[in-house]
Amino acid sequence: MDTEHSQDHSMHDGRKVYLETFGCQMNELDSQLVRGQLLALGYGFVSDWRNADVVIYNTCSVREHAEQKVWSRVGEVGVHKKYVRGNIVLGVIGCMAEREGEAMAQRHPQVDFLCGPGELDKVPMLIDNVIRTTLEERGGKRSVQSALQGNSHRRSGTLAAAEDQLEMLDLARVFSPDDHNGSAYVRITRGCNKFCTYCVVPHTRGAEVHRPPDHIVDEVKRLVDAGVVEVTLLGQTVNHYHYDHGAAVLINGVQQPQVGVAVKGSVLTGTSQRVTTFADLLRRIHEEVPALQRLRFVTNFPRDFGNDILEVMRDSPRICRYLHLPVQSGSDRLLKMMNRDYTVAEYRELLCRVRDHLPGVELATDIICGFPTETEGDHLATMNLLRESRCKNAFIFKYSPRPGTAAYDRLPDDVAPDVKKRRNNELLSVQAQVSSQIHADYVGKTVRVFVESVSAKSRKESNAAAPGSAAVSLAWEQPREVTQLTGRTDSDLIVMFEGKESLIGSIVEVRVDSSAPLALFGSLVTAGAITAGVQ
Repeated sequence: MDTEHSQDHSMHDGRKVYLETFGCQMNELDSQLVRGQLLALGYGFVSDWRNADVVIYNTCSVREHAEQKVWSRVGEVGVHKKYVRGNIVLGVIGCMAEREGEAMAQRHPQVDFLCGPGELDKVPMLIDNVIRTTLEERGGKRSVQSALQGNSHRRSGTLAAAEDQLEMLDLARVFSPDDHNGSAYVRITRGCNKFCTYCVVPHTRGAEVHRPPDHIVDEVKRLVDAGVVEVTLLGQTVNHYHYDHGAAVLINGVQQPQVGVAVKGSVLTGTSQRVTTFADLLRRIHEEVPALQRLRFVTNFPRDFGNDILEVMRDSPRICRYLHLPVQSGSDRLLKMMNRDYTVAEYRELLCRVRDHLPGVELATDIICGFPTETEGDHLATMNLLRESRCKNAFIFKYSPRPGTAAYDRLPDDVAPDVKKRRNNELLSVQAQVSSQIHADYVGKTVRVFVESVSAKSRKESNAAAPGSAAVSLAWEQPREVTQLTGRTDSDLIVMFEGKESLIGSIVEVRVDSSAPLALFGSLVTAGAITAGVQ
């Protein structure tokens, strides 16, 4: 261990961090990577921000509601810093930090540092700078520490991508059996090139950057060695993944990520013949990591989903039979305004191809209701497509204008809030009917379930029965050996059943006894976990 690292480690021993994550799975993975960095430097973590020396919020800008939660948290910490403990370090990282920039700290002077999602490897340095440079050392003048990509985040070439140090954060990831319940995320791409008019992600996460396939496969292997059963590959558009080996760049012996090029289906433009596509990557992971019991991926862009991916899924039994295919609207006019680059007919054709290749596959989608100029006819078309698509679930959101997007700048938010609310509820009602029908078809069947956690219901009951709670326990009652567990099938259906907590992180067989719109309920068939070799 070098001297500088040793000094930092001893300096940070005993300092406690509170890290809260908002938003998508990509943010959850980012938080895990940041946490690993800080643990390696001697920081500890606490579950109550009031007990922390450093408070970090990893933020999301996709929807206004998520941002409002962050503003509320920042306000709470500000009051605490002013009246209770002034030396708490407050950091905002992720998409909000990138979108707002240093203007955030000007409006909220309690914020000590900002870090965008493309600069997360710099979080330890930012914290260290805040701790080392007191107000007195700065002559009484406050200045926020920041690491933001700004206008440089739309990189245009492979060599420019090589300047990006974020890959080292992934490569330095800590793998501990205590850091997971059998499931883990692995980033394969970051950023987005689509520029949908409602979406802030291309502006906050930058251009698509694809990690070297050898790094990804090696990361999966190390996760499995640490006890991981299920891996989910992450990217804003995972089916765009490709790596051009003829253009690979090495820096200090380390292969570097690449900025993406144009994709149409499975055809790449501007590349050599030696390319690893997303289908190739899936095949490699499935074949080279046979101990991995389940492989998932999210999320996909419908226009560019080739049959090569479906063929690999069909021929690879440990790749889950589940696809997330966001459609956003059932109106061609609105899809064009959203810059989605496909039509409803093309989306329907994709669903047919998927089901032809993968009988029994379950699907999920995303819907935006109340997009600017949406008419009742557009809304009805979306409801019809939702019924026809027969997705197991749909993530349905009311349109929320996001500063910095094309829609925010060019399109008036002209659908009244009460109309958005009504349309949202109507879509939810349609989806509930479809979900109920899909779930009902599983009653009486036995399914394989990856056990994720104790159910929310059981956690609530446990908290109510904890010492000091208002719950009443009877002296003759014995502690329960089993509790309600929750997990997911291969096709991503949620299943609740009674079992021992020791099953968390394993795959078991459950007979489905009943169903509801959001979940299946069943009984444990196997006494313990299914071994990796059983399909």
